[in-house]
Amino acid sequence: MTGLPRRRRDLRIAAATETTTRLLKREFFNRDPREVSRDLLGKVIVRKAGRKFLAGRIVEVEAYLGADDAAAHSAAGKTQRTTVIFGPPGHAYVYFIYGVHYCLNISCLPQGQAGCVLIRALEPLIGIAEMARARGLEQMEPNSVRDLRKLLSGPGKLCEALSITRPNDNGKDMLSAKSDLQVRDDGFRTGEILTTPRIGITKSAALPLRYVIAGNRFVSK
Repeated sequence: MTGLPRRRRDLRIAAATETTTRLLKREFFNRDPREVSRDLLGKVIVRKAGRKFLAGRIVEVEAYLGADDAAAHSAAGKTQRTTVIFGPPGHAYVYFIYGVHYCLNISCLPQGQAGCVLIRALEPLIGIAEMARARGLEQMEPNSVRDLRKLLSGPGKLCEALSITRPNDNGKDMLSAKSDLQVRDDGFRTGEILTTPRIGITKSAALPLRYVIAGNRFVSK
């Protein structure tokens, strides 16, 4: 799935993406995580690394609410691990789970208040070959929807594909033009949004805080 033509095409698209999209504003994340979650669907996560430019559209997220949410890391109060969740808004909170996967969240609410949105799945847009290599899927067929779904359809998968780790990315300002990890708006309209309980948790499991673009084939489940 590699090749010079695809690489050149991705570079052209990457250049166009930076000129035709905009970074989200701080005010966007300075709100209740439930509101942010719905509005974040359809936005684009961008990873820049030298000449590499990777991008995926957000199609699935989960909201975490702070002290009143037993499933939230911040429920027990502010610690060295969870400092980013308490603000300022728009920063990456990255944690390690099961001793295997990293997960990417974006902080919400005014500084001092805890809240974040977990990015659960992305639709691959730019840099598919690079993302496949990062996930050890070099043999995948780039035009196969079934194979493409394997790339970013889960929080651990998308972090692996975009090389997102806690040591390198925790606390990064995702709204800064200087950051190599950003969230941008390209004007995409999501259409219908479905709301369900969150996945893979035991505390506060019934809360309807998972949001997905209805009918999108890249949602994790």
